[in-house]
Amino acid sequence: MLKLARAVCLMSSCTLLAAVPVNGDDAPLARIGFASCAKQDKPQPIWNAVIEMQPQLFVLLGDNIYGDTTDMDVLRAKYALLGNQPGYRKLKQTCPVVATWDDHDYGADDSGADYPMKRESQQIFLDFFEAPPNDPRRSHEGVYSSSVFGPVGKRVQLVLLDTRYFRSPLKVGYKPGEPGEGYRGKYVPNTDPDSTILGATQWRWLEEQLKVPAELRVIGSSIQVIAHEHGSEIWDNFPHERARFLKLLRETKAGGVVVLSGDRHLAEISRILPSDPQGIGYPLFDVTSSSLNAPSGNMTKAGVRFANQINSHRIGLQYFDTNFGAILIDWDQPDPVVRLQVRDEKGDVVLQQRVSLSQLHR
Repeated sequence: MLKLARAVCLMSSCTLLAAVPVNGDDAPLARIGFASCAKQDKPQPIWNAVIEMQPQLFVLLGDNIYGDTTDMDVLRAKYALLGNQPGYRKLKQTCPVVATWDDHDYGADDSGADYPMKRESQQIFLDFFEAPPNDPRRSHEGVYSSSVFGPVGKRVQLVLLDTRYFRSPLKVGYKPGEPGEGYRGKYVPNTDPDSTILGATQWRWLEEQLKVPAELRVIGSSIQVIAHEHGSEIWDNFPHERARFLKLLRETKAGGVVVLSGDRHLAEISRILPSDPQGIGYPLFDVTSSSLNAPSGNMTKAGVRFANQINSHRIGLQYFDTNFGAILIDWDQPDPVVRLQVRDEKGDVVLQQRVSLSQLHR
């Protein structure tokens, strides 16, 4: 049932060779599922709805387990709990699962390059997700990867970033009542020009990947790229890195980009318009899906979760209950239609943006 999708390898930047269940080598990728944040020791009933969606590929965006340890035996045991979840096991029989990581499965809350067991954690990550011995991630630092699926004219590129392995220290924000300007929460922007999220090698690799031919590019980031007002972990903790990412999209003239993110234990869709000072020439969407089984927010007397989260780029509402994301691509239309969705535990669509593929190109 599984066939190997075509992968791209440019210079030293080898991509992940992934498998997708297709009916023929040139069948397009039309149904992608994605999600983040799964407590491995709690029930995960949402996988039933994911499987009913019939994804051809499922992307885990990080916090795939809550490891939070420097003991690699403990980390392996926690991955084993995820691997033994009945729904997850059934998902693996339905479609391939690919992944990047966030802080908790990397090894420590809000951690970056300073996490002492990152090399060991990387190999455990690759073992769990069954990366073969010749997978490039076995020999390079970080778990970033890229693949291209489908025939010419219907190519989908999946780029998964590593926002942990190379990341510089976060800058802690002012506490309420303390003097200081610009307090917004736990973290404030680190404006040190030498600080980084991706690191020099991954930045060079990303530039090469954005030049690979594709009609739709799905970029997975464990943390939000577009939202910038809150004080949790986001790309704007390093505003020069966020600006560099957007500038790179403009300068490489990469078309068809959609960003996926997780981490927040909420779901929302954010957008940067072409008219934005940092716009890329077409609408850039960031679809955040989190969490699979650990919802956030306060609860009303009517049993509705809510919170007051600022995001001037948000389209519509936030969703705080358990959720997963979906990208549906109708390649049969003259101008293919892309649906960016967030779905609840029953599989019902709770957030959606519908866009023509041509709208994602200059």
